[in-house]
Amino acid sequence: MRPVTAQWVANAVGGELAADVHASVSSVIKDSRDAVDGALYAAFVGERVDGHDYAPQAFAAGASLALVSQPVPGPHVLVEDVTAALGRLAAAYLALLRTEGDITVIGITGSNGKTTTKDLLAQVLPDAIAPEGSFNNEIGLPLTVLRADATTRHLVLEMGASAPGDLAYLTAIAPLDIAVVLTVGSAHLGGYGSPEGLAEEKATLLDGLVPGGVALLNADDARVAAMAQRPVLGEDGRRTSTFGTAASAALRASAVTVDRGRARFHVEAAGEAADAALTLVGEHHVTNALAATAVALERGLDLSRASALVGAARPLSPHRMALTERADGVWILDDSYNASPESMAAALRALKDVATTGRSFAVVGEMREMGESSRAGHEEVGLTVVRLRIDHLLAVGEGARPVYVSAVREGSWGDEAAYVATIDEARAYLDARLEPGDTVLIKASHGSGLWKLADELLGVDA
Repeated sequence: MRPVTAQWVANAVGGELAADVHASVSSVIKDSRDAVDGALYAAFVGERVDGHDYAPQAFAAGASLALVSQPVPGPHVLVEDVTAALGRLAAAYLALLRTEGDITVIGITGSNGKTTTKDLLAQVLPDAIAPEGSFNNEIGLPLTVLRADATTRHLVLEMGASAPGDLAYLTAIAPLDIAVVLTVGSAHLGGYGSPEGLAEEKATLLDGLVPGGVALLNADDARVAAMAQRPVLGEDGRRTSTFGTAASAALRASAVTVDRGRARFHVEAAGEAADAALTLVGEHHVTNALAATAVALERGLDLSRASALVGAARPLSPHRMALTERADGVWILDDSYNASPESMAAALRALKDVATTGRSFAVVGEMREMGESSRAGHEEVGLTVVRLRIDHLLAVGEGARPVYVSAVREGSWGDEAAYVATIDEARAYLDARLEPGDTVLIKASHGSGLWKLADELLGVDA
């Protein structure tokens, strides 16, 4: 973060600065344990922890200022709402960076693929800042913005939406030079009531484009492709382009093949052509790779260079289609960070492609935030497991039980399918059955906790 004064912070957030504070701020944190010299500590009040109680520890570790909603001993800026103030601070700071240098802001949304596309761009674009993990909400996005400094040329932001108005709020903090929309699926459908409502929310990302900005849309998703009709496009130099396998796509992939889960394809754009090969596991990553390539082309890279960089990029965030061979010869395909019906189906197809030497085990947990479509969505996963001829299914947790029931009904399975209530039971089930050459997919929403099983299977310390 470019250093700013405590008074500048107070002015930016509209807060009250404690008397006689002359501190300088050079980073922003939300955990007192991360405090370093010059840090601004944002004290949030959670369900179980009040961040104000930890302000003394933050100051002791070097924090020079706190952003608070109640007075604390030590230098602070007092506001009514710390979350809202953090957003105002990030908006003012990004505006400051724009006046002082050349920074391009890229926002990515979609029901699936946001984090992977963000990780690809972090490795492809020069001097880029991107979120750590999946910082894509009203707290994580401002914290990412505030990590940028005078050397940052590209600010890559993952923008999540779980309720109407979320994207409008995030783009008000960080207006976009490039807006990327990947998919409209079933993730977070509970907050919108219908796919059409979710599509309308995703489309509001385009309203956050600055004059001269570009929207990059997935031509393979009908609801996303329709966003090209958004009124803001065509105003003040704003424009649109597309990517996908559809013949109409401006950046088009063809001749897609998969070898042990990794895709190869031919790509064409504006008279250029290149061949691409991904290190990422799963054919569905072709969409994410094309999105990243489209951004790279907008930023001046030629197609061959962009395709090569995207192809060489690797997963950066944990629990996302990470394929690891254990010492005992068992393969673990860990995609346990998040889940929707669409990403479940993609992960199951990847499991089928990867499991070439032994048996395939699909270990699935609950998909959350699906509203009234939850049961039907889980039942569809069970059908997919059977239709793909996955060798074994293990459903973990009550929320995933419909997956097991659906698979048994569809496939008349016996021992091939099982249900357990806990992660400990799941671990015991797998330990008793896995053999060298087997491949195990771990897939669920993060809130189900199934990622803990993936860590246990891989020997990752908690």
